[in-house]
Amino acid sequence: MPNIKSAKKRVLVTKKKAEQNKMRVSAMKTAIKKYDAALETGDVKVMEESYKLAIHLIDQAAAKGNLKKNTASRRKSLLTRKLNAKKAEIPAPKKATKKAAAKKDAE
Repeated sequence: MPNIKSAKKRVLVTKKKAEQNKMRVSAMKTAIKKYDAALETGDVKVMEESYKLAIHLIDQAAAKGNLKKNTASRRKSLLTRKLNAKKAEIPAPKKATKKAAAKKDAE
């Protein structure tokens, strides 16, 4: 333990910052896991919400220096590729044509 008052303060500040960094990285990893779980459900709305949160937390970690810029970019790219692949698997709802709408109205 340091003897000088300013060194003692630095120890406390460093400890606090280390805890904040740990919390930030942990929250990011949790968000990514929730995103992966949302992909399994197949619900598009939940997937997109969890995607936005995960991307936000990755950007935040990169801005604060918890992740390198390229690592953050790579992780975001991976999440985006997973989302796009999952959306491609889900069949798009068929759009109603004018003929179908007119036929439906006639009935």
